[in-house]
Amino acid sequence: MKRVVSHEIFGHHIVRRAKPPVISIIILFGLLTVFMIADSIISNVSLQSASFIGKEDSQVIQALKVIRKMKLSVDPPVPLSIISTQRNVTNVVREEEGIGGFRRKLPEDEIFMSDDLTKKFHGRVLEFLNQDCEVQFFMTWISAIESFGRREMLALESVFKAHPHGCLMILSRTMDSVDGYRILKPLLDRGFKVLAVTPDVPFLLKNTPAEAWFDDMKSGKKNPGWIPLAQNLSNLVRLAVLYKYGGVYLDTDFIVLNSFKGLKNTIGAQSIDTVSKNWTRLNNAVLVFDMNHPLLFKFIEEFALTFDGNKWGHNGPYMVSRVVHRVEGRPGYNFTILPPMAFYPVDWIRIGRLFNMPKDQTESRWVEAKLHQLKGQAYGVHLWNKQSSKLVVEEGSVMGRLMSEHCVLCEYIYSS
Repeated sequence: MKRVVSHEIFGHHIVRRAKPPVISIIILFGLLTVFMIADSIISNVSLQSASFIGKEDSQVIQALKVIRKMKLSVDPPVPLSIISTQRNVTNVVREEEGIGGFRRKLPEDEIFMSDDLTKKFHGRVLEFLNQDCEVQFFMTWISAIESFGRREMLALESVFKAHPHGCLMILSRTMDSVDGYRILKPLLDRGFKVLAVTPDVPFLLKNTPAEAWFDDMKSGKKNPGWIPLAQNLSNLVRLAVLYKYGGVYLDTDFIVLNSFKGLKNTIGAQSIDTVSKNWTRLNNAVLVFDMNHPLLFKFIEEFALTFDGNKWGHNGPYMVSRVVHRVEGRPGYNFTILPPMAFYPVDWIRIGRLFNMPKDQTESRWVEAKLHQLKGQAYGVHLWNKQSSKLVVEEGSVMGRLMSEHCVLCEYIYSS
């Protein structure tokens, strides 16, 4: 009598004829031998794998330690030994931090620091501004003090050339230091009112729509994105300081040409439609507003509600453009939009021409015409430092002439 044995392999039935008993024993003995050899091989492989996994886990732990120490604005080179485990490290960090945990992206640095300097912020501001300021100006400086060079110093000088009795406050922890004082001392020695102050960001944002946003960012509930958080905070702090104290905010790459004394609640257009002459984009490099102005409140609200740390300009120029587009013409908002010639007379694509010396009579005439136009129609020139910082100011150029005529120390203009 024959038996039919059914084997199922991957869901398919294979029907085979049964083998005689003797043959079956031989086959069974052979299979046992094969299994014993295979088991030995697998054991060796498993031991080797375990050894490799142990090393990999060790690398993961070491890499995790590296990531925890990483600063937001500094990306240290990743050792070759942990590149292969980088994906696993990311997963470990995410699981450890839980849903919504972005602490791994935020540095424990000066942005969230509270110390004696920040606690004195409000008192220092009130004391500084209580000295008959012709106009009160604010700037922010978020970079290292070593980066504050001649170009930035010339921007400060131009403020005082046009406003000898003005007050300029620089919101910066790095400039609020002994080295920062040395940089500003030549201006102080000439009687100009300038002060670097470490800002108290929680105080500035208190009772504003961005207070909860900042708390969430500090606690790690919000994603700061790949753009350095300090850069986006600069966009927010300029709004908050004007909302709390009022005055003029200027970027540190803006050369003042004429007095701001007559300006009130003003923002500038960066570009306009050539046909309709309506603005197409605004910019936040220059802001002139009274304390508690409703448009500033709307800017702060929009910043907090729509923050995106992965899109350049989204929380700055594009943000103010979005808000003004919605509220322009509505009752309760009283502000002026000036044409590009006021603050942005040369766009970032063409800014390089202002740094070039004239090479013939045609170019010399162009330089003279441009200087006449700027002095008569512009409050200042935004230098678009991201594009122009590497450019040299050539002697006889538009920029060389402007800096020479609107400086107070007037040192190293052509090496700036």
